[in-house]
Amino acid sequence: MRKSLKPILVGALLYCCCDNLFAQTPAIRNNYQTEAGVPRLKIERSMIYSPDKEWLYNHHPSIIHFKDRFIAIWSNGLIDEDSPGQRVVYATSTDFAHWSKLEVLASPPKFKDTLNVLTAAGLYQYKGILVAYYGEYTKHRQNTRLWAKTSTDGIHWSSPIDMHVPLIPNHGPEATNGGRLIISGNFMFPYTDDPKGISGWKLSSFYPDSLYTQDNSSAFYAPAAKLGLPPLCEGSFFETDNRVLHMLLRVTGKGWKGRLWLTESKYNGQSWSRPVETAFSDNDSKFHFGRLPDKRFYYVGIPDTLHHYDRNPLVLSLSKNGEAFDKNYIIADELYHLKKEGLWKGGQYGYPHTIIYKGYMYVIISRQKEAIETLRFSLDQLN
Repeated sequence: MRKSLKPILVGALLYCCCDNLFAQTPAIRNNYQTEAGVPRLKIERSMIYSPDKEWLYNHHPSIIHFKDRFIAIWSNGLIDEDSPGQRVVYATSTDFAHWSKLEVLASPPKFKDTLNVLTAAGLYQYKGILVAYYGEYTKHRQNTRLWAKTSTDGIHWSSPIDMHVPLIPNHGPEATNGGRLIISGNFMFPYTDDPKGISGWKLSSFYPDSLYTQDNSSAFYAPAAKLGLPPLCEGSFFETDNRVLHMLLRVTGKGWKGRLWLTESKYNGQSWSRPVETAFSDNDSKFHFGRLPDKRFYYVGIPDTLHHYDRNPLVLSLSKNGEAFDKNYIIADELYHLKKEGLWKGGQYGYPHTIIYKGYMYVIISRQKEAIETLRFSLDQLN
């Protein structure tokens, strides 16, 4: 009898740190099925970077408007995804249409005889200071660290600053209504009350801290398996007016069933609920949630489930209440043709990140993990 109770007791201990436990499927959902009949937005496009014969892997983009210019940051590798030697680069533009040449933000050091891997991890600004984040790990995805560099002009950068967080973020810091900054990782969501986003980061997760030591592109499999969950990764959150944080999560690998999962925090990111499956469709890709100036919530991603991993079309979905994302628009579905094959290269509209600036939404994406493009459209098109 005592033996049969042991798994139950262990399970109870594992989840005691969670905000709450869901007894049913959460209300967050979408209604996207196919592209047919969905209205199309009038967009403008600008290709930021398309490689020629070298540095053929480009992914993990983010964009920001800082002072008088747009700044885009992304991961830049030789051929294959997340391979030794991968660095972090950026480009700038004063008009959206014309972009500077690629500039190197950070190059990886060596660990023993092999170069480490760097991953772009987003941008953040506070009172005239721009912060660029990037993660680092060794060839075998160990010794994960998060770094930052600061700038007052988006051109000249400080020396690296150690964030003391063992994380490769999915999105850079985003502020809650109370001003706390939260980084969306795979299963770690560090937070700080330092408005500059440089110090005081504290770890938080829906997993007990006994199950992990770092969070990167391979570390999310083991803790999920131990708790009987699918591989959960690459979160993005939004906050409703009741101060609840809703962190949606991608499911990948053999666990993919075409749905996002959800974990929530009622305590400003200090603890998170046990994740549950939602009725929000997903193609197996990164996505970005946010809020429009008119207070509607939005999602930009790939909700199609008929063509797994094609990452097409790119869709905007809107919600009045943060539950039913039932107004859809096609942002883009034009094809990009790959120039050079590489490990895991693919996906027409990869890893979108968004900003709202002067009546427009800007969406930056990777094109088959080879080129970096940004799109924009006027918000007055949204009914």
